[in-house]
Amino acid sequence: MTRARLIAAGLALAAALLPARPTPAQTLRIAMTASDTPTTTGIPNNGGEGYRFCGFPAFDGLINWDFTHPDKIAGVTAGLASEWKVDEADHTRWIFTIRDGVTFTDGTPLTVDAVTWNMQRLFDEKSPQFDAPASAIVRSSVNMVDHWQKIDDTHLAIYTKSPFSFFPYMVPNILMVSPAQYEKAGRNWAEFGKVPAGTGPFKITKVVPGQMVEMTRNENYWDKTRIPKLQKLILIPMPEATTRLAALRAGQVDWIEVPPPDAIPSLKAAGFQISTWPYPHTWPYIFNVTDKSVFKDVRIRQALNYAIDRDAIVKFLNGTAKPAVGLYPPDSPEFGKPTQRYTYDPEKAKALLKEAGYGPDHPVKAKIMISTAGSGQMLPLPMNEIIEQTVKPIGFDLDFDVTDWGSMLVAKRSDPAAPASHGDDALNNSLSFPDPGAMFRYYSKTSFSPNGINWGHYSDPQVQDLLDKAQQSFDQEQQTELLAQAHARIVDQAAWLFIVHDLNPRAMSAKVRGFQPAQSWYQDFTKVTVE
Repeated sequence: MTRARLIAAGLALAAALLPARPTPAQTLRIAMTASDTPTTTGIPNNGGEGYRFCGFPAFDGLINWDFTHPDKIAGVTAGLASEWKVDEADHTRWIFTIRDGVTFTDGTPLTVDAVTWNMQRLFDEKSPQFDAPASAIVRSSVNMVDHWQKIDDTHLAIYTKSPFSFFPYMVPNILMVSPAQYEKAGRNWAEFGKVPAGTGPFKITKVVPGQMVEMTRNENYWDKTRIPKLQKLILIPMPEATTRLAALRAGQVDWIEVPPPDAIPSLKAAGFQISTWPYPHTWPYIFNVTDKSVFKDVRIRQALNYAIDRDAIVKFLNGTAKPAVGLYPPDSPEFGKPTQRYTYDPEKAKALLKEAGYGPDHPVKAKIMISTAGSGQMLPLPMNEIIEQTVKPIGFDLDFDVTDWGSMLVAKRSDPAAPASHGDDALNNSLSFPDPGAMFRYYSKTSFSPNGINWGHYSDPQVQDLLDKAQQSFDQEQQTELLAQAHARIVDQAAWLFIVHDLNPRAMSAKVRGFQPAQSWYQDFTKVTVE
C-alpha cells in the first residue's frame, strides 16, 4: 500500500472536534490518539489509552498501580483493598481486606457485596448485571479467575484456576463501579455510562460520544494524598498526529499524546514541553503461527527480524523510541541470554528465506493488520511504510490491512481464523508494558484467543513449562530466572517481529506543571496543575 493511501486512510478517521470557548483555570485538555471516546462504564475500551484516561482516573481496583517511584517500573499498591495476601495453605486463594469508609461518587458505600456484584458483572454470564463487552476486555487478560467468595463483611476471597503468583498485577484491570448507580440507570450499561459512579480521584461529569469526556475533581476521594489539584480534566479523541499538533499550537488543547516526531525541535523552540520516559513497551508484529499462516515457519519469522532496519525507524521517530530485539529490553533482568541478537542484516535474512524456499524472486506474501492510530500505536502508517520499503528487496511482499483501532482490538481478542482477524498473518498491535505476568498473557497456550490475547496461538513446550513454573513460584529471584529463560527462547524462536520500544512521547504547553511520567502504560494526573 502506498504512503498516500495509508495517509488517506488515517485522515479519513481524523477528529478535530474541539471546545470552542476558553476553559477555566486548572482545566487540563488532552488530545488522545484514539479515534473515539473510550467507554465510560468503568471498563473502558480503546486499549491501554482507554484505561489511562477513562479508567484509572475515575475508578479503582482492589489493587492499584503505584506511580510513586518513577525511577523504576511501576508496581502495585493497595487500592480498594487495604491489604491482600495469598492463602499459604492454598495458593489458588487470595484474600482481600476491603477498605473501610470508601464511598462511590453517588454517595453509596463500598462493601464486600458491592465488590462481589462487580465480579459477577465481569465473570458470571448468568448474573443480571453481566456486561459482555466489559467482560471480554477484562477476561482477555484476567482469564485465570475461577470463582470468589464473601468471607465476612470485611473480607473477600478470589480463587484462581491454578496457582498464579502474578495475580496481583492482573487485579488493577478489575475496576469497581456503583451497583446503586446501575440500578438508577435502569439496569442499562449504556445509560450508566452517561452518569457513571466510581471511587477514583476524578469523577466523570459529562460525556459527548465521539467528541469529549469531562472529569471533575473528586473532593471526597478516599486517598487524601491523591485528591487532584486540577478542577477539570477534558479528554478529546484526535487520531491524526498533525491535527493534534495544530490544536496544541493554537492553544485549543494543553497536552497531546504522540506529537509528530519531525515537529519536536520546533515545539521545543517555541517553548512547549516534550516528555519522554523509558518503559518496556514493545511495538511489534504479533505473528499468526497457525498452519494457515506463512509465519508458521520459524526461519521466515527470524528472517523478518533480521530484515528490518530498527535504527531507521528510531531516526524517523526523532529518538522517541529505542530498537527492540525482544519483549523486554536487553538491560532487563527478564531478557535472558538468547542466541539470536537481531540486527539489520539483509544477507542473513536472505539466507534464512532461501533455506525456507523464498527470496526476492519468490517473495513471502503476508497480510499485516495495521491501524490508522491508537493507544501506543505511535505513528503506524509511516512506520509501516518504512518497514515495507526496507524488507521488499530482501524478499517480503507485505500487504497492509488498514483498520481502525477498535477493530484491531476486537481482532486481537478473536481466534486468528475468526472473521474479525480478516485472515491476516500478523497484527501490528502495541501491547501494555510487561508486568511480571505479561509473558503468560502473550505466549502461554492457556491464553490463546478468544480466551486471552495470545492472538497468534504461539505455543512451545519448553516456554510453557518455564511459564508454568514461574507463575507457581512465589520466590522473586526464581521467578525472574524462569522468565529470563522463557524470554530467551521466545526471542530465539522469533515469536513476534520485535521492532521498537516506545519512549512514551508527549507534548504539552508550558503552562502544564507537576507531571512526573511513570515507567508505566498508565499515568497519574492528580499532581498536575495548569498555570
